Amino acid sequence: MLTHLNAKGQANMVDVSDKVSTQRSAQASGCITMNAETLAAVCNNQNKKGDVLATARIAGIQAAKKCADLIPLCHPLALTKIDIDFEIDTVKQQIKVSSLCKLNGQTGVEMEALTAVSVALLTLFDMCKAGDPSMTISEIKVLTKAGGKTGLWQRTTET
Repeated sequence: MLTHLNAKGQANMVDVSDKVSTQRSAQASGCITMNAETLAAVCNNQNKKGDVLATARIAGIQAAKKCADLIPLCHPLALTKIDIDFEIDTVKQQIKVSSLCKLNGQTGVEMEALTAVSVALLTLFDMCKAGDPSMTISEIKVLTKAGGKTGLWQRTTET
């Protein structure tokens, strides 16, 4: 059954009012690959636009909070926790962005976690494009989700 269509086949926000409110969380990640010089500028806080990682962290947090404004039919959620973390890999010339979103509610937070990662990565691209316009954003995915009637789900592979 398609849950985002009503009996007439029209777009419809799912009614979650009868669902039990539970602690819910989701983690997502993605990465951006760039040339060594641009990555070094980020790591050494020498990007001409300022503190790239701090700006991307704020952008990711704001994006998670605005997910329902960006993705049709998403429920507006009262998130209680949003974390954005960065992992620098100088060998692969990548920055991995990870997010964690949490709430106590009636629907999951996967879309908020994915939106946080996506916008943080786009912000990294925007702030670094002068140094490397050929950067690549990839591997955006949900890593874990917890809560609700399905309980815990974890990605079993890195693909």
